[in-house]
Parts: sequence; C-alpha cells; structure tokens
Amino acid sequence: MAILYSPTAELSVGKRTEGLNRIAEIRMQHWGDDGKALQRFIDDMRDRRDPLSTENRRALSALFFLANIPSSRHELALNELTAQEKRALIQAMNQCRAMVSLFPKRLTMPL
Repeated sequence: MAILYSPTAELSVGKRTEGLNRIAEIRMQHWGDDGKALQRFIDDMRDRRDPLSTENRRALSALFFLANIPSSRHELALNELTAQEKRALIQAMNQCRAMVSLFPKRLTMPL
C-alpha cells in the first residue's frame, strides 16, 4: 500500500519545531553563522527608543525563559552566552515560530 504525501499536510508544533531545528543545524554545517542576525534581533528587542520597548523586552525575556536560561543572564550580549545557551535560545525561537504558524489567521480584538 502506497503512503500518500501531501505538501500541505498538517504537522504538530513538535514536528514543525524538530524540522526548523534540523534546518538550522544543516545551515550551520554548510554555511556557518556569524551570529549577526541573531544579535541584531536581540538589539532590536532591547531598543529603548521603540514605543513598545517594554513589551519587546518581556517577549525577549519569555524566549530566554523558554530556553531555560537563568534570569541573571537575560541581559548578557549574545557573545557572552555559552554555546549551549545560544542553541537553547535558537530552539526556543524555532518553537515559537512553529507555534505562531498555527495561530488563527484572523484574530479579533475585544473592544
């Protein structure tokens, strides 16, 4: 019996996260990474001039929390984090990316 494959098959958050993490590993193996994009993201999230800076910092803290990085290390620069912490942070970001892809498309805000 043939197994049918659909390119639009629904994947669980866990499977999506596993796929994103594997892609990140393959990118590192073949192209390397200087960390500039991740550092820019962290800098943008910490930018105090942004009108939503408080919310941005809370969201960034949530990522660090999801990555099991102690709160005493949340304010460190990317180059001050250990390799394991960076890996955990990227895995947490991929988990959020997988989760967000499943959010309802047209959310409404209560008045």
